[in-house]
Amino acid sequence: MNGLRAVIVCLVIVCAAIVSPAAAVTPAAAAKPSWSALPVPAAAPPVTVSDLAARGPGEAWATGYEHASDGLRPMLYRWDGTAWSRDTTFPGAEEPGWLGKVQFVGEEVWIFHNRAGTGEILRRSAGGWSAVPLPQTLWTYQDFTAVPGAAWVVGEDDTGLKVLHYDGSTWTTQSTPDDVLYVMGVIARTATDAWAWADTSTGTTVLRRNGTAWQDAKVPLPPNSNVHTILVEPSGRVTIGGSQYTDGVARTYLMTFNGQAWHTTYPQLGDTYTEAMVRGPDGALWLPVRSDRAFQSKYARVDGPRTTFSYGPERTNAIDVKPRALARAGFSLLSFGTVEIYGSKPNLMSERLGG
Repeated sequence: MNGLRAVIVCLVIVCAAIVSPAAAVTPAAAAKPSWSALPVPAAAPPVTVSDLAARGPGEAWATGYEHASDGLRPMLYRWDGTAWSRDTTFPGAEEPGWLGKVQFVGEEVWIFHNRAGTGEILRRSAGGWSAVPLPQTLWTYQDFTAVPGAAWVVGEDDTGLKVLHYDGSTWTTQSTPDDVLYVMGVIARTATDAWAWADTSTGTTVLRRNGTAWQDAKVPLPPNSNVHTILVEPSGRVTIGGSQYTDGVARTYLMTFNGQAWHTTYPQLGDTYTEAMVRGPDGALWLPVRSDRAFQSKYARVDGPRTTFSYGPERTNAIDVKPRALARAGFSLLSFGTVEIYGSKPNLMSERLGG
């Protein structure tokens, strides 16, 4: 009996070892998510992509314009979580002009629209599209940003730079420090916390509005540098991307503000334009970079001191694949840009990581 019991115990131990994760051969690591192509209805090439914004995995909007024979034509695409489709229901869709930055404001979608030279803000709510005209026509419309309770448009007219502010009902013109010559971009976290980057008589500077006035934010930018973009997150974390020039050679820098101090790094990105930089669902910074493969896009992931790269799907007969804008869409990343197939003009393409 004791011998039989010993045999049974041994069999139990062997079976447990076979099914136990600790005793089993370590399974292969789960495959990393890869970029996949998303079909986009063709526009009239050549096309230019302006911006991309997403609100979760089931809604995203991409803006830009077509280069028609009689001038520029606005171009708007919507992602519904399954497919891209073109939207031509907004005011002025068939008129000359272009679409710029797109942002989600509460439950609405806000888009800057140059409508035959006149600026306006398109607003899409549950009831459909409406337009908020600007109080004046500018020579150039440089940038636009909007948050609940506020919007800004920066540009220039015959008297110089203009910073136009909208509080939800009326427009006002805001002044900037005397040495500011031109405002290149603007971004807001809240109605009382906005940032801008500008040219001054002594170089590039960063401005911040604290609800009362635009002031020099005293950001210690690297010497001989410019600013491409500012990424402002709901937590208050701010990331600046730009290029620093040393002996005529440019290299990309990133500056991060944690609420108390700025920290500057130089990731292995060469001279990369950082305008499309976003914070991904994994917490790292993602941005498109110049690809060394004509038939594939290329993306950089910057996580602290580590920079890694990934490629988009191979595209048959492509000679230039250019992601122009990125957006976080839930647990995935969306990309929107252009692809040039041999023998044809650049047309639209979209890619997704994860999802």
